Amino acid sequence: MEALTDEEWLEAMKAHPRIGERGGDAPATSEREQNRALQASAPTLSELAAENRRYEEKFGHVFLIHASGRSAEEILGELQRRMSNDPVAELQEAKRELRKIVLLRMAKLTS
Repeated sequence: MEALTDEEWLEAMKAHPRIGERGGDAPATSEREQNRALQASAPTLSELAAENRRYEEKFGHVFLIHASGRSAEEILGELQRRMSNDPVAELQEAKRELRKIVLLRMAKLTS
């Protein structure tokens, strides 16, 4: 994964749905990983959707976080914290989170 260009990372990010939403290139997997977050109240999911849009406007890509086992409130807090990142730092953080997601999915495939 270290050999990927930033453009390749950004392309890989396009395969993921927004946090709190269903979809992406592996909808069942994404839904399972976001299960706890998707159980949040309607107001929390609405706030998460609004913050997702703000994030995408600022950084130009979907907000990625290793969501397994995390609540919507916890994810929202991380999203809001990461909004203070500059674009370079945020891309690095998003890459780290995507690595975690990929490793989790690979582990599930091999177990």
